[in-house]
Amino acid sequence: MARSLCPGAWLRKPYYLQARFSHVRMKYLFFSWLAVFVGSWIIYVQYSTYTELCRGKDCKKIICDKYKTGVIDGPACNSLCVTETLYFGKCLSTKPNNQMYLGIWDNLPGVVKCQMEQALHLDFGTELEPRKEIVLFDKPTRGTTVQKFKEMVYSLFKAKLGDQGNLSELVNLILTVADGDKDGQVSLGEAKSAWALLQLNEFLLMVILQDKEHTPKLMGFCGDLYVMESVEYTSLYGISLPWVIELFIPSGFRRSMDQLFTPSWPRKAKIAIGLLEFVEDVFHGPYGNFLMCDTSAKNLGYNDKYDLKMVDMRKIVPETNLKELIKDRHCESDLDCVYGTDCRTSCDQSTMKCTSEVIQPNLAKACQLLKDYLLRGAPSEIREELEKQLYSCIALKVTANQMEMEHSLILNNLKTLLWKKISYTNDS
Repeated sequence: MARSLCPGAWLRKPYYLQARFSHVRMKYLFFSWLAVFVGSWIIYVQYSTYTELCRGKDCKKIICDKYKTGVIDGPACNSLCVTETLYFGKCLSTKPNNQMYLGIWDNLPGVVKCQMEQALHLDFGTELEPRKEIVLFDKPTRGTTVQKFKEMVYSLFKAKLGDQGNLSELVNLILTVADGDKDGQVSLGEAKSAWALLQLNEFLLMVILQDKEHTPKLMGFCGDLYVMESVEYTSLYGISLPWVIELFIPSGFRRSMDQLFTPSWPRKAKIAIGLLEFVEDVFHGPYGNFLMCDTSAKNLGYNDKYDLKMVDMRKIVPETNLKELIKDRHCESDLDCVYGTDCRTSCDQSTMKCTSEVIQPNLAKACQLLKDYLLRGAPSEIREELEKQLYSCIALKVTANQMEMEHSLILNNLKTLLWKKISYTNDS
């Protein structure tokens, strides 16, 4: 009887449930579309950044146009522009004007680096080697003799490296490298390529340290594009992930994850010894001292034998050149006297100018990088002594009395401690 009096009561409940389910469905649909929209926007922004950073096709076009019109020449030109046996692979660029790719040249792996515009000079706050879009490969001019070109190179080296007694030897070495076809003569095109490359600190350092174990070998060049020896592992530690995945990994978790993906401790010790040896190579080398202005893990790599190889040396600069540029820089505080990320001087408050002396030597920067790398997983019997030596190393200052003696002592003690521990292991 009651059922017949309220015939709509049975209909209201299903209708209410249906409306509620419809509302929940709409809410989830909205948030699903919102997630898709946000994800698409992030991917679009990252893709746009990638296309701005990775301009290999533009670089190749500029270089090959200059080569085909006879402006430049070099051992890599024919392979890049005619036979196309030199090609770009994975993009490693971090700045639009400094293109960096994994590449293949006649079935040999290498790293291809290309400058998008002409190198001008060192500048603070932007690039170590900023570029200008005015004239590419304008020096030397037609009619320049080999002797005149040698004088140009000598003057450039004197400005960059200071008045070293053996600069003439370096000039002759550069002419040997510039003679790409090894015919005993440097053509105008080869000279233009060499002059453009000599504006780049990395190229100059590769030539100076060409016989050193931890410096990648120069394979060839064309204009200011050059190919260097490939390195199997292009970072000191960590794992390479697709950039889409990198977007969603918090930086703190990423650092912890990087520490997990490192070689065994004896192999890390061998890599660390390689870095200490490289610091020796650039500290008062045959043509003066070079300063490491970015000692981050991404600039260091190693091969399949766990020998350290430098991946990026563009921010290793001649000390004389840096001092000349920084000494008259206006400053309000010490923060205005930073070059790259690691070359710091102090601000003289009486003159409001940066001083020329870099505070921290290369060895202290290297030890700062190696501290966590070596202490994680270090054998218990040497951990305390290793930690003590690393902190003594980090405390090194350029202005300290007898700094050179302390530098040599600490460096040798660290190498000895590490070698003693790993010399009888298979990993070494």
